[in-house]
Amino acid sequence: MTTTRTASGRSKPIPYIYDDAEQLARHVASRLLSALAQAQKERAYASLVLTGGRTGTAVLERLPTDPNRDIVNWQRVNLFWGDERFVPRHDPDRNEKQAREALLDHLPVDPGRVHVMAPSDGGFGNDATAVASAYQALLCAYGRPDRAPLFDICLLGMGEEGHVASIFPDSPAVLDMQREVVAVYNCPKPPSTRISLTLSAITRSREVWLMTTGEAKAAAVSVLMKKELPAQQLPAAGAQGLSATRLFLDAAAASLLTSADEVAT
Repeated sequence: MTTTRTASGRSKPIPYIYDDAEQLARHVASRLLSALAQAQKERAYASLVLTGGRTGTAVLERLPTDPNRDIVNWQRVNLFWGDERFVPRHDPDRNEKQAREALLDHLPVDPGRVHVMAPSDGGFGNDATAVASAYQALLCAYGRPDRAPLFDICLLGMGEEGHVASIFPDSPAVLDMQREVVAVYNCPKPPSTRISLTLSAITRSREVWLMTTGEAKAAAVSVLMKKELPAQQLPAAGAQGLSATRLFLDAAAASLLTSADEVAT
């Protein structure tokens, strides 16, 4: 399928629909392995932004047991997070903890390439703004400041109101295009304090993969595909890859789409 562009010139989401969440997780994991292997073939190293949440974690859980997992050289994968709950290191809500249990503890990754956002009991103490500044500095050291791609694949979930990472509608974070990492306070979902990539960082991904399941997401998915809303109202609309934006859905989340939405196979 040819990638289409929005008025801003970025890639319009391409929807992929699966029967259920299990099929989605299995197929996305397989596709991700192929994409990482291709990135390593082209650039020696691959860079991946991890996400938390039920659907994102389900994808990560399937990578270690996929029969093709070793087509990726896991020592040459740079790993980042799209956002993190600002809680203690061993809190079960922490995205890092979920990713380690689902994926990282089962693969021969290079610990020096696993770039976590510091917890609330880490070296920066309970200063979320300092953690965001440190992660911003890490990204600046990793990439170049000329808007070149930072990441090969950025995995993201999408909330019922269209939030991605910890960027919520009408929040200060959704409007911040000067920084690539911010502390987010007073989130409408607990925990109230988080660290998040901004849309400025997310759009430095070669590809953005949005993954969401369930009937409760159907309205947001429909709006994302049918209307060009500003990111301030629907943050997912601003989560666009440089080369492609892919939208992975189960049948329930896709229930309001039509054939006019150019569903991919």
